[in-house]
Amino acid sequence: MPDSEEGVPGPGHFASGEPAAGTRPLTLKSAQPGGLGRARSVSLDDTPVRRKARPLPTEPGTTSEYSGPPVAPQTGVPLTPLTGTRRVGGPRPSGWHSNPSRSGAQFTTEPPPAAPPRQYSRPVIAGLSILVILLLTGATIAGFRLVDSYGNVENPLAQPSVRKSQAPLPVPPNPTVTVTASVVPDLVRLRQNEIYAAGKVASVSCKEPAIKPDSQSAILRYYRALLPCLDKAWAPVLKKAHYPFRSPKVVLQTNQTTAASCTGEKNVAYYCPSDESIYVSWKADLKDYKDDPLSARVWMIDTMAHEYGHHVQNLTEMLTASWSREGWAKTKAEELEWSRRTELQASCFGAAFLGANRKALGLSGRKLELWEWQTQHSGDEYNPKKIRDHGSRKNHWLWSEPAFKSADPKLCNTFTAPAAKVS
Repeated sequence: MPDSEEGVPGPGHFASGEPAAGTRPLTLKSAQPGGLGRARSVSLDDTPVRRKARPLPTEPGTTSEYSGPPVAPQTGVPLTPLTGTRRVGGPRPSGWHSNPSRSGAQFTTEPPPAAPPRQYSRPVIAGLSILVILLLTGATIAGFRLVDSYGNVENPLAQPSVRKSQAPLPVPPNPTVTVTASVVPDLVRLRQNEIYAAGKVASVSCKEPAIKPDSQSAILRYYRALLPCLDKAWAPVLKKAHYPFRSPKVVLQTNQTTAASCTGEKNVAYYCPSDESIYVSWKADLKDYKDDPLSARVWMIDTMAHEYGHHVQNLTEMLTASWSREGWAKTKAEELEWSRRTELQASCFGAAFLGANRKALGLSGRKLELWEWQTQHSGDEYNPKKIRDHGSRKNHWLWSEPAFKSADPKLCNTFTAPAAKVS
């Protein structure tokens, strides 16, 4: 209330001094802690002299001239007890809803009423509904097209677009995949080998080495000089047959055991598949060369061609298959028959090489006569131990002569021949 009405106490103020005439003193009839009782009406007669209200007593130790309510006490400071019918300044409740002089709370606990929903006309609602349906339909069609692009046969994987300015991403290497090769039966490997359909042995420009095999070192150099000629002749055939080509090594026989633990007859050349080496007997060759140099050289050429034939068998996996058949043989006779088929084929392969390169090697005239005679007289009949493991001299010529004339390995399929032709 404004201060224009003098003598009337404002809110939060008390009148001090003696009561005026016609008034009754305020009495405290309620023992409510920290609050005032219900106020009674007070009327003041008009008086010529009005007293100014004194300032309310302040808290001890303060000198404030503020005439409003006393300051709030500090936390933990005890309240000053009421004395008589007057109440000195002290803490009192604050806040709209907690004032005991009011009849109730000044706000409702119910939330404010919600604003009425906005009303739209029917045409607007219909238009929005159609727009939403169109958007959903378009999104669905686009999603199906995207999914379908990954399953398309022409485009199995969708590739992201790459700008021309961007460098292409490196292509990762193909993962290593272990493929188990199918097992080819031994008889299929021997009887249907692709070497039979690979064509003739190549004719290459090679000549007999101009080396006199009159010593151990010279004999080794003579055989090794023949090796490149055989490699050039057989490499194309093996390639056509889809087999890898590797050149063998040429080693002199010694009394020591070879690293591959391959052994053969004494003073007889042999082929060792474990280290792919041709072991030659230099002692027998040296003796033969001293007796008949021309016949010895023809024999050495034929021996090298025969042992290289075993190397071809090894590269085409026929040597492993034939030895497997030997191992499964039930009788000694059956085992020897598999050995004869293998040896006769090696002689046939050797004759095919010699026939393809007869001119380069000078196999004509006396040298050709020597080769024919040696082939016709090589067989198990001349084996001191009489072991029938290489074939008779008749069958040696039976397989060697046609191969020499044709130079074609297809005539060397000894594994389909009847037993009489491999005896």
